[in-house]
Amino acid sequence: MTIQLLGTGAAEGIPAVYSSTRVSDFARANGGRDIRTRCSALLDGRIKIDFGPDSLHQIHRECLDARDWEALVFTHSHDDHFSHSELQYFLYPFSSETKMPFPIYANEAICNQVRTHYPDWPFELVQTRSFETSEMGSYRLTPIRAHHMDDEDAQNLIFQRDGKTLLYATDTGRWLDETWEFLLNWKLDLMIIECTNGVAYSDYEGHLGVATLGNVVERLRQQGTLSDATPVVSTHHSHNGDATYAELSAALAPLGVTAGFDGMKVTV
Repeated sequence: MTIQLLGTGAAEGIPAVYSSTRVSDFARANGGRDIRTRCSALLDGRIKIDFGPDSLHQIHRECLDARDWEALVFTHSHDDHFSHSELQYFLYPFSSETKMPFPIYANEAICNQVRTHYPDWPFELVQTRSFETSEMGSYRLTPIRAHHMDDEDAQNLIFQRDGKTLLYATDTGRWLDETWEFLLNWKLDLMIIECTNGVAYSDYEGHLGVATLGNVVERLRQQGTLSDATPVVSTHHSHNGDATYAELSAALAPLGVTAGFDGMKVTV
């Protein structure tokens, strides 16, 4: 499997729209990997993960064609991951399609929002639930529960195909016991995981920073979910994390974690 990180920024992106933080100013001046669009990814060129407000820009930047996609999978309903108003542009009268050409896999909250906003539109919705596996063409999808929202089943996503297992874990927060216990039975070939808070201190449990990410990786290695050789790549970075791309790379390297960037591809 090959995953491409189309966006690796948190909700406000980098540089943030009206920000004078050091990280935003550095990104404006230097560009390159310090520019981060809102978080999303593409698996094997076929499975789109999240569809936020920067999706069209990401499609154009990477020369992608959404007609190659076989499914759209959502993690949770926060605006930077789920831009419901963008879904209409897949269908007539904005395109020639009279039916959504692929299914949408999403939790109950997102399914309900799609039905509310598009009550008569032909979207195929497949409701996902944490710790329950769905067959998705040649893939198996198993969401696990993130510790990110109190009123919604926010999900991190395990994908399996051809003997490989990948965990895409943006907006994880500090997992609760049920998620840790579930992961005892898994062995990962690749993990993509958030590092929203960067090197800045935060006591908010709904996101990770370098220190808490290090704790997660160490525990996963100790329980055998990750091996020492399993690639771990970061995503979902905020300008408030107080780390440029180079600084983040240096902070994560001792943990055996690679700092992700927009457009990055990883294959297992």
